[in-house]
Amino acid sequence: MSQPDDGFYRGDPQIRPAPSGPPPAQGPPPGYGPPPGYGPPPGYGPPPGYGPPPGYGPPVYLVRRPTNTTAILALVFGFVFGPVGLALGISARRQIRRTGEEGDGLALAGIIVGSIGTAVYGSLILIWVWAFIALTSFGP
Repeated sequence: MSQPDDGFYRGDPQIRPAPSGPPPAQGPPPGYGPPPGYGPPPGYGPPPGYGPPPGYGPPVYLVRRPTNTTAILALVFGFVFGPVGLALGISARRQIRRTGEEGDGLALAGIIVGSIGTAVYGSLILIWVWAFIALTSFGP
């Protein structure tokens, strides 16, 4: 009628008997590594006097040139007060050409934004002057 299944049903893990004898050896099989008596004891690294592998030089550290502070201020003041940003941008580009610092693009952006801001301020002043003249010329 029914087959004996030793009390297992599908899904139960199979239990295997433990292997008899000594546990398996750890590490590489014999025949690998230096012959006995040569090289440092395990875990001590290469013998003294050995450096990095050939073809490798000393580590290279990249150093970036500093960004010109006047160029940063030119861009900031270009948005805040245009004429000051324009003047600082021109000054920063002269300094950058002389010193070789980074920030030429910031100075150029400060000049452009400062020029636009100066044009806006100039046109506002002209409109105020025109409005003042127009209001005072038509008297009662």
